[in-house]
Amino acid sequence: MVGNEKYEAVIGLEVHTQLLTKSKLFSGDSTEFGSLPNTNISPISLAHPGTLPKMNKKVIEYAIKLGIILNCDIERNNYFARKNYFYPDLPKGYQISQHTTPICKNGYVTIRINSEEKNIKLNRIHIEEDAGKSLHDVDENYTCIDLNRAGIPLLEIVSEPDMHNSDEAFAYLTEIRKLVRYLGICDGNMEEGSMRCDANISIRPQGEKTLRTKVEVKNLNSIRNVKKAVEYEITRLISLSENKEEIIQQTRSFDAETGTTFSLRNKEEANDYRYFAEPDLTPFFITDEMLESVKQGIPALPKDLEITYQKDFGLSAYDAKILCEDRLISDFFQSIIQYTNNYKAAANWISGPVRSYLNENNLEINKFPLPAKTISDLIKLIEEGKINFSTASSKIFSALLQEPAKTSMQLITELNLLQESNDDAVTLWIDEVMDKMPDKVAEYRKGKKALIGLFSGEVKKLSKGKADMQIVNKILTEKLNQ
Repeated sequence: MVGNEKYEAVIGLEVHTQLLTKSKLFSGDSTEFGSLPNTNISPISLAHPGTLPKMNKKVIEYAIKLGIILNCDIERNNYFARKNYFYPDLPKGYQISQHTTPICKNGYVTIRINSEEKNIKLNRIHIEEDAGKSLHDVDENYTCIDLNRAGIPLLEIVSEPDMHNSDEAFAYLTEIRKLVRYLGICDGNMEEGSMRCDANISIRPQGEKTLRTKVEVKNLNSIRNVKKAVEYEITRLISLSENKEEIIQQTRSFDAETGTTFSLRNKEEANDYRYFAEPDLTPFFITDEMLESVKQGIPALPKDLEITYQKDFGLSAYDAKILCEDRLISDFFQSIIQYTNNYKAAANWISGPVRSYLNENNLEINKFPLPAKTISDLIKLIEEGKINFSTASSKIFSALLQEPAKTSMQLITELNLLQESNDDAVTLWIDEVMDKMPDKVAEYRKGKKALIGLFSGEVKKLSKGKADMQIVNKILTEKLNQ
């Protein structure tokens, strides 16, 4: 990055999370994703004259949940405001939002980079409704409007300008997505638009505390793109400053193909929105009873689970962290250990074969085709010595994915992979290997103990992977040391 030793980047993020409610913020319209365009609508979401909004109480509960876990002050007296601006996909001509009374104030998000923790301060979390969507690639002559999204409830999480590089922005957004998924209030799917991010970026000379002119990069649709856009903008702003060019406050967009940003418009100031109190919605008050009820419904969070997995299940800090990176992964692990007490084996299966399959097929674990019981069955068969992990992970696991209706034992039998634990059979294989390599046997007995790996490998090959390697190593060691 050109000249970055002279400048400090200052970054604040605005994260919009679509809430997992069944209906919209102020109407009973469905929030289902993927419906035909303009089918999840009604006179209320289309802003027909005479229609009145009605508050979705579940949204308030979700907002409080997020505010509590992010250490916020919960605003007890709340009201909505009209934010006036014109977009073709904004049917009312204004957006119902919160202005002077955001439901959550202050707070922080703890991020971890290279084992060091940092608290990123929050300014606010407020409730607002989403706009519709303009589609520019449906018709070559016209922009099309889909209003299914109009009125879907959002929480906008606004950080302070408290980040100073793209790694911090990446870690912050990753943590936000992880937490809203754990709470079950948002699926965090940025590709589908259910979580979107605007990045506010400026630079200043190192050591200076005054904020300088910022640019805003809108609607970034992946965490990786947020990182790339931040890096590009820092470099661009430094270049402008070094060349004595004016930095203009503006709204920009990010081109993922070129990795560059481009100007959309000069940035509006808050007073351009002409906020005033929403006359069709009464204020709402959060009682002590409601606050306590919401607190009781907060599930175990990643940090708590990491401690539990280490303390109660004997897992390493690394294993616990991997399992807690995503709620769906953690839930799957907990489903497996309902059937087995071998917690380490369950963790190994998830971080090994299961994760590899998901990565190769670009899937979330909720799309994994095998139930948790199947993984626990494989763990049990390995414990019983009927099969070893290598064969289970490389052959039986693949076969199960092809034929998920069959049991592990059925496939082991059909593929003739049942592990041979009979001492006599194992001894015959060992004798054959030793007879073939008398010179290596002599070398071993003269002190080259590392050769035992060669012998066990040959036994495994000769038995076509069916020999129980624990028994092989036991008998092999005895024979070689005679």
